[in-house]
Amino acid sequence: MASRRNRRNDDDAKPAKLSKSTLRKFFRLFRYLRPYRVPFSLGMLLLLGTSLLSMVFPGLMGKLVDATKGELPTDAEALLDLGNIDSVALLLVGVFALQALLGFGRIYLFSYVTEHMLARLRQDTYEHLLKLPMTFFATRRVGELNSRISADVALLQDTFTTTLAELVRQLIIITVGLVLLTTLSPQLTLTMLASIPVVAIVAVVFGRFIQKLSKQVQDRIADTNVVVDETLQGIQSVKAFANEAWEALRYNKAVTAARGLAMKGARWRGAFVSFIILCMFGAIVLVIWRGMHLKEEGVLSTGELFTFIMYTVFIGASIGSIPEYVTQMLKAIGATERLMDIHDEAAETISLAPKGDALQLQGRITFRNVSFHYASRPDMPVLRDVSFTAEPGQRIALVGPSGAGKSTIASLVLRFYDPVEGSLLIDDREASSYPLTALRDRMAIVPQEVILFGGSIRENIAYGDPKASQEMIEAAARKANAHAFISTFPEGYDTVVGERGVQLSGGQRQRIAIARAVLKDPAILILDEATSALDSESERLVQDALDELMKGRTSIVIAHRLSTVRDADKILVLDKGTIVESGTHEELIADSAGLYHSLSRLQLSEG
Repeated sequence: MASRRNRRNDDDAKPAKLSKSTLRKFFRLFRYLRPYRVPFSLGMLLLLGTSLLSMVFPGLMGKLVDATKGELPTDAEALLDLGNIDSVALLLVGVFALQALLGFGRIYLFSYVTEHMLARLRQDTYEHLLKLPMTFFATRRVGELNSRISADVALLQDTFTTTLAELVRQLIIITVGLVLLTTLSPQLTLTMLASIPVVAIVAVVFGRFIQKLSKQVQDRIADTNVVVDETLQGIQSVKAFANEAWEALRYNKAVTAARGLAMKGARWRGAFVSFIILCMFGAIVLVIWRGMHLKEEGVLSTGELFTFIMYTVFIGASIGSIPEYVTQMLKAIGATERLMDIHDEAAETISLAPKGDALQLQGRITFRNVSFHYASRPDMPVLRDVSFTAEPGQRIALVGPSGAGKSTIASLVLRFYDPVEGSLLIDDREASSYPLTALRDRMAIVPQEVILFGGSIRENIAYGDPKASQEMIEAAARKANAHAFISTFPEGYDTVVGERGVQLSGGQRQRIAIARAVLKDPAILILDEATSALDSESERLVQDALDELMKGRTSIVIAHRLSTVRDADKILVLDKGTIVESGTHEELIADSAGLYHSLSRLQLSEG
C-alpha cells in the first residue's frame, strides 16, 4: 500500500497530457483571477517593462565598448550621448535602477494576486469537500484529498507567482532578441540559428531517456520507503522475532538497487550536460569566428559584435529555460485538473450558513419496504424489503451477524445514503424532504470507535454545541459519567487529548463522545456498538451514561453483546439484509428455534 501511495505521489508530479477537457478545467481557474484582474494586468505590464529593459542592457554594453572618453554629462541631452563612456555608464545605472523598481512591483503584485486567489480556491475546495457525500469518501484516501488541497494548491502558487511570469519573460526575451539580432546582423543571426536544430534534437532525445531513468530511480526509492514504513509499523513483530538483521539486509538490497540506477542516471546526465556545454561554447566560438570575419570586412564594429554575443547568450539562456517552465506549467495544469475534478463531484445539499432554529422533531422513524445496495456493488444487496417503525422515545435494538445490514440502517437514518427502493420517513414525512443540515442537526451518533479531535476535552465536548457555556459542558460531562475522570487531570477540561484522542483510554473517549451527544440534545440517537470494545468496568460506566442519554429520545442501538439490549422496547434481528425476527428480549429468547436465541446461546458459551 505504501508503495502505491509513493508512486501515486510521483504520478501527481507528472506533467498533464493536454486535451480540450484538461485545458477547459485549467481555464476555469481564471475565474478566481477575475476579481484581481486590475493588479494582475498591471503586474503583466511591469513584467513587460522589466523584460524590455533587460534587452536594453546588451545594446548599451555594446555602445560602452565603442564609446570614447568625454565630458561628464550635465544635462539630459548630454546624458543621451551614446558615444560618451560616462553617459552610457550612467544610463546603465538608470536602467538597472528602473528595472529593480519595476521588478519589485511585479513580484509584489503577482504575489498579492496569487495569495488572494489561491486562498479563495483553498476555501472553496475545502467547503466543497465538506459537502460531498459519504459515497465519495468511501472511495478516496484522506492523504490523497489532503494532497489535493495542499500540494496541488502549493504547486499553483509557485506557478502564478514565479513560473508564469518567467515563462512570459523568457518568451519576450527570445522574440525581442531575435528581432534585434536580425536588425544588427542578418548574416550572423543565420549562423547562430543554424546550430539550434542539432542541439534541440539531441536535447529532446537525451531528455526523454534521462526522464525514464529518473522515474525508475523514484520507483526504487519508493521501494526503500516501503521497507522503512513496514518495518517501523511492525517494529514490535521485528523485535519479537529477532529479525533486525533480516530487515537491515532487505533495506540494504533496496538501497543498493536504487544507488545503481542513480549512478547510471548520473553518468548519462553528466554526458548530457557535457554535450550541451560543448554545443553552447562551440556555438559561441562559431559566432565569434564569423563575427570577427564580418568585423574585418567592416560590416560590424567591436561594440556591435559584443552586443550580438550578449544577445545570443541571453537568447540561449532563455531557450534553455523554456522546457523547465513549460514542464512546470503542465504540472500546474495537471494539478488544476485534479482540483476541478473534486469541484465537479456532486455535493449534498449542505448549508454552511449559521444554523437557524432547530427542527421540531418528535423522532418517529419509519422504514417502508426499504432496499439498498452500494453504487459500486449493485449485484450485492445490503438491505431487502426492510420495514419497521420506531415510535418517539422508543429504544430499537438491531442485532444479527456481521454483514447483516445493521450499520447500513443507521447510515440511512443519518442520510449518509438514500434508499434504492422504498421510503424512509421521519415524523411521517419523507426524510429527503427535510433540509439535510437541519435534519442531521437533530441527530447524534456514538460510534464504536470514537475519534476525537486533537484539541482539548472542552473543545471535543463543545463540538456538540459550539456555543455552549462551561456550565453546560460540565453538566453534559456529569451526565456522561465523564466529569470525575476529567477532574483528575491537572489541566481539567483544558487537557489536550492528542491526535485522534490517543491520550485517553477507550472508555474515556466513549464518555467524551456521549457528553458531546448530550450537549447536542438530539431527537434521534444512534448507538453503534458503543460498548463492544470496552472492559467490564468501563462498559458499566459507559452503559450507565448511555441509559441516561437515551431517556426521552428515539434511539437506534446497534449491539453485538445481546446483554446490552435486554431493556430495548423492540429488538430487530437481521440476517442477510432482512428482518427475520422482531420483538422484546423475552419474546425472542423464548423461541428456541430463532436466530436471536441461537446468538444468545452462542455468546453464553463463549463467555
